[in-house]
Amino acid sequence: MSLVKSDLIRELADNYPNFLRKDLTKLVNIILYEVQESLKRGERVELRDIFTLDPRLQKEGIRRNPKTGAKVFVKEKKSILFKMSKEWSNKINEE
Repeated sequence: MSLVKSDLIRELADNYPNFLRKDLTKLVNIILYEVQESLKRGERVELRDIFTLDPRLQKEGIRRNPKTGAKVFVKEKKSILFKMSKEWSNKINEE
């Protein structure tokens, strides 16, 4: 299941009818922008009882292509570690 920003805004608008859709759109945009900027700065993002996003730095080095066995040089790169909370995981697995 994928989640699109417009679907998220629609769900929020349905659950909170007293908020204007344009205000919810601004709110979602601000939150996503702040999460993105925090990850760029190398900071950990945590939404309590939902998930955490932790930026990681993968070192450069020589790796092996598992299919051909050839050695390949890989540059240093950033990645994001996503970890779901146990509470959320249990809710998802119950359904």
